[in-house]
Amino acid sequence: MEWKSRLNTGRKLLKGGAIKLQSSQVVMKRFEWCFDMEVRVADNEKVWNDIVAISPQATAFHQYEWLKTMEKYTGFKFYPLIAFEGEEPVGLFPLFFYKKLLLKSAFSPPPRTATSYLGSIDVERENLRLSQREHASLEFQKSVDCFINESLKANYVYFSAPPGINDPRIFEWLGYEVKPAYGYVTELKNGFETVLEKITTKRIRKENRRGLKRGIVVREGGKKELEVIYDLMLDRYENQDKSVSVSKKYLLDLFDKFNLRIFVAEYEEEIVTGTVCVDFKNRFLSWIGFPKPRIKLSPSPNDLLILEEIKYACENGYNYYEIMGAAGDKRLHRYYSKFNFDIIVRFYAKRTSMLSSLVEKVYLKMKGKR
Repeated sequence: MEWKSRLNTGRKLLKGGAIKLQSSQVVMKRFEWCFDMEVRVADNEKVWNDIVAISPQATAFHQYEWLKTMEKYTGFKFYPLIAFEGEEPVGLFPLFFYKKLLLKSAFSPPPRTATSYLGSIDVERENLRLSQREHASLEFQKSVDCFINESLKANYVYFSAPPGINDPRIFEWLGYEVKPAYGYVTELKNGFETVLEKITTKRIRKENRRGLKRGIVVREGGKKELEVIYDLMLDRYENQDKSVSVSKKYLLDLFDKFNLRIFVAEYEEEIVTGTVCVDFKNRFLSWIGFPKPRIKLSPSPNDLLILEEIKYACENGYNYYEIMGAAGDKRLHRYYSKFNFDIIVRFYAKRTSMLSSLVEKVYLKMKGKR
């Protein structure tokens, strides 16, 4: 396959020294248990993306240019970490660092990016036994921790693992606080009509037909529609005394660089709601959007949006449809649970010092008062 050929080429270049990676000498010098694996800060986009192409856990957010866009709009320093066993790459860890006064924070993903997960991904290793996988995962994370502790000296560390990284024990063994996180997903392999039967009831299908007859139109859009969706989100969040965590420029920049899909629902020729979707490999992700319409409409135009996205994903050969961020929200789950999606169980891991823990508590208290 083409991506395997690209990765093998990248490995040969690494071994031959044609591609330079900055090695963390402090890590190699100070910690003997890091000798099995070495973390290097990559300065080559192609090698990074070649590994993303073959990793079964990779997401759109792991692409190098997407990560650089995060860096640009958050002000966090991006460290593209690649772990090596000898000269063989075994995984990636996109790490973002921010320092303010005494607080030194390491994130993956960074805040203000509308991203629920990022974290480490592995180079697929076929036919490994459980003991080998455990050892590789443990040494991988140890090498990353070496870099965080010795090179960055971070006192607040937060990672949120992507779907497919299902073993949180490694982080627990290394002293992290681990908690579950959730998402909605449904399989699309059997076609749209089969998916429709699974995720909807007769009542939902009847109401959606009524919505179409009433004149609610769902269609694809472009950059102009993306700006309208953003303004609708601003309005909705302000009504809830909240703020949108990402900038319009960030979304427009991503739109220009990646294959973002925009869907909008219109009523009487006015856009009333919409979504921004991301596709990567065999997965179609409903990323952000679904603002509640300013006018009361029944059925909800967001119901029609979800079904239109699923129909599009089925017709274009995707195997999975996912909605990001809603499943773990107690307020939102009642709405989404009517669609009978499957639940993704992920995890996030956190490690703090006394100082950073105090700062976090103050921040969350202030956030809760907004």
